[in-house]
Order: sequence, then C-alpha cells, then structure tokens
Amino acid sequence: MSTGRLLARISVAPALLIVAWLMVSLPLLLAGMFSPGPAIALFVPVAAVVVWLGLRDRRGDPDRDDLEGKGPAGGPMPVPRWVTVSVLSIVLVFLVFQMIMSSEQIIVRRDPASYVQFATWLNDHGSLPIPQMRWAFGGGDPALEYKSPAFYQRDDVIWPQFMAGLPMLLALGGWIGGTYAMLAMAPLLGACAVLAFAGLTARLVGPRWAPAGALFLALTLPMLWISRSTYSELPALILLLGGLSLMYDVRAEATRGLPQSARVKAFLAGLALGLIVLVRIDGLRDVLPVVVIAGLLIARRRRTGLPLMLGLTIGVGAGLIEGFTLSRPYLEYLHTSLDPLLLATAVLIALTAVMVVVLRLPWSGKRLRRLGVRVSAGRLPNAAAVLTVLVVTAFAVRPYVQTVRRVPTNDDDKLNAEFIEATQKLAGLPLDGTRQYSELSLYWVIWYIGVPAMLLATFGAALLVRRLLRRGSPEWLLPYAVTVFTTVQVLWRPGITPDHPWATRRLIGLVIPGLLLFAVWGLAWSFRRVRRLGYGRRLTNTAAVVGVLVLATPIAISSAGLMFTRTDQDEVAALRGMCEKFGPGRSIVVVERVTADRFLQVIRSMCGLPAARTVDGARPADIRRVIGKIQAAGRHPVILGAEARQVSPYGQPVQIVELRTRQDERTLVESPNGSWTLNVNVWMSEPPR
Repeated sequence: MSTGRLLARISVAPALLIVAWLMVSLPLLLAGMFSPGPAIALFVPVAAVVVWLGLRDRRGDPDRDDLEGKGPAGGPMPVPRWVTVSVLSIVLVFLVFQMIMSSEQIIVRRDPASYVQFATWLNDHGSLPIPQMRWAFGGGDPALEYKSPAFYQRDDVIWPQFMAGLPMLLALGGWIGGTYAMLAMAPLLGACAVLAFAGLTARLVGPRWAPAGALFLALTLPMLWISRSTYSELPALILLLGGLSLMYDVRAEATRGLPQSARVKAFLAGLALGLIVLVRIDGLRDVLPVVVIAGLLIARRRRTGLPLMLGLTIGVGAGLIEGFTLSRPYLEYLHTSLDPLLLATAVLIALTAVMVVVLRLPWSGKRLRRLGVRVSAGRLPNAAAVLTVLVVTAFAVRPYVQTVRRVPTNDDDKLNAEFIEATQKLAGLPLDGTRQYSELSLYWVIWYIGVPAMLLATFGAALLVRRLLRRGSPEWLLPYAVTVFTTVQVLWRPGITPDHPWATRRLIGLVIPGLLLFAVWGLAWSFRRVRRLGYGRRLTNTAAVVGVLVLATPIAISSAGLMFTRTDQDEVAALRGMCEKFGPGRSIVVVERVTADRFLQVIRSMCGLPAARTVDGARPADIRRVIGKIQAAGRHPVILGAEARQVSPYGQPVQIVELRTRQDERTLVESPNGSWTLNVNVWMSEPPR
C-alpha cells in the first residue's frame, strides 16, 4: 500500500468506527440493554463491515499539484513517505503529550464531569432514566430534592443533560479500564481529530501540506485544552471531518468509474455527518448545507445524491429520537434556540425539495443552467470575494459599534449572569452580568490562530468562493459551504458563557479548523504561483517552510501559557477515597448547595449510593426528621457539607475530601495564560443510631 493510500484510509477510519459504535449503542440504550456483552458483540462485525465499505476500492493517492509539481508522465507525483510519517508522528506526539497532561474532571462543576458521570451511570446500569431512590429516604420528604446541575429532576426520576453520543463512547473506555480509561478517551479522540484534519487537508490542499495542517491544529490552545477533558466537540469534529473526507472520496471514485463504491461512501458520509446531532444537538445547524448539496446532486441526477440524503436522514433521525426520548428536559431547556433551528431545518428541507423539482423540470432547469453560466462569467464571483473580505472586516469593527447583552429570563440564565459578574469582579472589569462579549468573537479566533493565519484564511476564503462561482474546484463546495455557514453563525452568536478558555469549545467545533484549512490552502496557492513564476524548487520549498513557521509561531506563542499547565488533578483518587469512607447501606443527604451541586450525581454514579439534597430554607428540624425516616427504612444516614459546622449538629464531623489542585483560568477580554487554585472540601457526619 502506498503512503498516500495509507494516509487517506487511516484519516477516515476514526469517523467510521464512531459511526459503527453509535449505530450499535443507540438501539441498545433505547432498549435499556446498553452493556458490554451485547454492545461489543454487535460492534465488532458492524465495525468490520462499515470500515471495509468505507475504505475499499481506493485507487490512486489523494495527491494534488503542489510544490513538487507534476511527475514525469504529467500525472501527480507519488506522495513521499515523509508526509505520512510526519502526520503520524505529530498525531502520536500529540496523543502522548495529552495523555500526560490529561485532566481528571469528574467533580461536577462544568460539562466534562457531567459527561463522565452520565457515562459512569451508563457504564454500570446501561439504561435511563436515573432513579431517585426515594425509598432509601423513607419514601422521600418535602425537605429533600434530587436535582443537580446537568441532572434534571422529573417526577420520581432524574434525566441527565446533553445528548448520549459522547457518554456512550466514554462508556466503552469505562468498560475497558474504569474511570482512568474513560478520561483517556479525550486525548485519544483529540489525536483522532488531528489525524482526520490532516486527511482532509491532504485531500483538499495536497498531501504535502497535511503535516502543516496537523501541526497547526495540534498547536492551537483550543485543541490542546479541549482534548484534555471529555468534551462533546471532539467526536463531533471527527465525524464532521471524516464525513467531508468521505464526500471527497465519493467524487473521486465517481470520476474513476466506481459508481457503486461511490454510492456506499456517500451513504456513510451522510450517516457520519448526520450522527453529529446524536453527539451535539446544535450539530443540526452544521449539517444544513449538506441538505442543499444533496438536493443539488439529486437535481443533477447524480447517483450519489439519494444515498447521501438517506444517510444524513438516518443519522439526524437517530439524534432527534435520542434527544426527544432520553434528553427531552435538556431540549426543553434549549427550546428558545432549538425551536427556531428545527423550524429553519423544516423550511430548508421544503425549499430544497422545491429546488430539486424546479431544476429537474425541462423548461425551468435549462433556464436556470443558462443563468448559472452567465453568473459564473459575470461580476458575481469577484463581488463574492470582495464580500468575504467585507464580512470579516465587519466582525473586526463590531466591538466598536455593538455591545451584546442578554437579559436573564430563567434561573439558569440568572446563575450565568452571577457567574459573569463574579468573573468581571476578579478581572477588575465593570460589573454587568448581562454582557455576553459576543462582539469580540473574531478577536477570540485571532487570540488562538494569530493575525497571519487569520489574514491568509480570509484571502483563501475569498479566492475559493470566486473559484467556486466560476465553476472551479468543485471538491471544495461542501467543505466551503459548511465552514462558512457555521463560522458566520458562531461568530455572530457564540451562544456560550464567554469566559476563556471555556468559550473556545465553540470555536474548535469547526471555526478554527475551517479557518486553518483556508489558511493552508491560501499558503499553498501562493507558493504554487511563486513556483509557476519560474523560481527553483529549492527556493520555493524554503519559502514554504518559512511560510509554515510564520503561521505556526503565533499559534505556539498563544498556547505556551497553558500548554504545560495541568489542571483538575487527583480527583479520581479523592472521590474513590470518599466512597470508601461511606461504606454500604448509607443514604446521603447533602445540606450545602455547592457540595450538592458538585457531588450529588457523583455519589449515585461512582459510589452507588442514593443521594439527596435539602431544599432552600430547610431547617435543622427538617433534617432531623429526614434522618429519622432513613433510619426507620433500615438504612444509615450520612450528612455532607462543605464545612464542619454544617454537619456537626447531626454527629461527629469528619473531613472526607481535602483536594488541592488547579483549575482553568477565566478571562473575558484577553486570552488565557494561567490557572487558578481550586480547593474542594467535604465534611461528613453520621447521626447516632
């Protein structure tokens, strides 16, 4: 096997494996049978089939006319071995480094720990919802409740927040090696994302530029940060990049006279792109351009259009089924943004259907095709290129003409406003909890990829849209549409708490990889032009290396402050020690808000014990009543709090968690470059029997 074919295959393999795992896991979870035996027994043959279908009949290398020029026979040069070796080396170094720097976020403070606790419950129980186990508290009590952040209380059960895609992947790691293996899935998924990006770069820009693409993405702070913890953006990015690479292969194989292989890969590409919704519900926005592209293929009677649409429909349908059955409270919380997205999706599907009909009718189709020819030969391509630059300029000017605010309308929004005010106070900024800082979104990107990459990405995007409207580079149509569509929306409305590095998770989903892809393409285009001017290979190659260094240096400098900073350490050992101190037959009652927020689901998932919290305004007499009911049920009550004084009225206080570690910095108007102290204390008392 040639090195080019090897790079092409291994770069889409992670997406295909994730597709196989999710399609096996979701039916089992819906049936309440998500356990190692059936999941792995089904996954092995399904994965074998999916990977074989996705990788078979690769003919030729994904090579382009880049710095090395044409081969002796006028065809593309073979891909040098150093290209694949370099990509794999970057991926391997990234994986090892991230394993060493990986965090242990399992105490629920933000999303990574919530995903881990969700996955831990699935790992041990294989079904949803989570029972409240009121029987362990004597049938429950008005002074008790069972909810906590990311775990919604509904009637007599608890529903976890978020979509089940990532927890089902993490559960596989948990079955293999427990909590530490579950946490190690983050660096592994991050390395797979870097590999998938290198594969897409090789296809769209040229194989010799794949190492540069992998290096740029691996060095960015958002990629380093997000692949140290369990974030859903990681599998979503792998599915997106893998799906786009498969669509490139579809086109390549269709032109080589392999229609059946092309149709199968179109279906798998649509499935990979659609399953992003099973990982992240907002992935529905990212795949909307795919609907239009599939419609265009159908309208032009391309055999790959229907398989692409079918795969996309199945993938999105799987995500929506899971969302409205197992994650409904989460979707209800998101309804103000989700409802318009669902409506926009329905409208787009209807308009796409109309477009297909209009393009396939003889009298209208011919006129529209003639119009397209005139447009491509007219001024619109140049105007679109200029518009691209103007849009980027508008985002750059935005902070000077707009201040984005959001008035809280629910309890979660109020907590978010309080959090922003607390962060502003620490940073010495004016207190205004309604500030969203979204007007700075373009500058967020510049913090992490640097000015040279941003300028080159703008240049590359402008040239590409001009070329696409002139009917050139058709392989770029889908990647360009998805990248630009998502980037503009994210920059306009990030929709996330604006502290950094937390807010970078919105950028790493596609904005930063997409812009880096444009920048690499712009760099490659520039040096191909220089080569065509007659400059020698040695001078041109040297200039290319210098260009790569010019782009990589600001990225590395931006990441340096946090690259070697470890956060959220020793949490696994601390919580295992806490569970051991409880012992069997205990019913845990948490009497302090922050401790309840952080540990309620941890106790259920990792300690396997029933846990409840006291309601606001609960008095000591209420807690003693609950203690009596627990004892009457034949169990042993345990009272938890953050300080000894909070639990001492009910028994001898004992400190069971004393964790001293570091946490992520929280900045609002500048890039993060450090970490903060994190102290976690938990005290316990056992009432006398």
